[in-house]
Amino acid sequence: MKRHQDQVAEFMEEHELGGTTAFRVLDLVSEVGEVAKDATKTAEYGEREEELEVKKDEIGDVLFSLFAVADDLDIDAEEAFNEALEKYEKRIDEGGDPGSGSHS
Repeated sequence: MKRHQDQVAEFMEEHELGGTTAFRVLDLVSEVGEVAKDATKTAEYGEREEELEVKKDEIGDVLFSLFAVADDLDIDAEEAFNEALEKYEKRIDEGGDPGSGSHS
């Protein structure tokens, strides 16, 4: 994963894709919105969940944007991912649910 984060950083530098971290976060949210849009439309707003599809390139866009945010914040995405897995494992061990709160 670190290799991918480095690739994104190099790509952005090579192509002079500057911008603030806040802009990168907004771009990430926008890309996640594209995934949600694909899922919502293909599943006909929840009526046909078995038809749900998301284009592979949209997932790639989310990953690219996420790696860009992590790089801007000097966060190693691989370390962050591993910490998240450990956190979820602990939550499951302690309460059987990986979520951070109660579900309705």
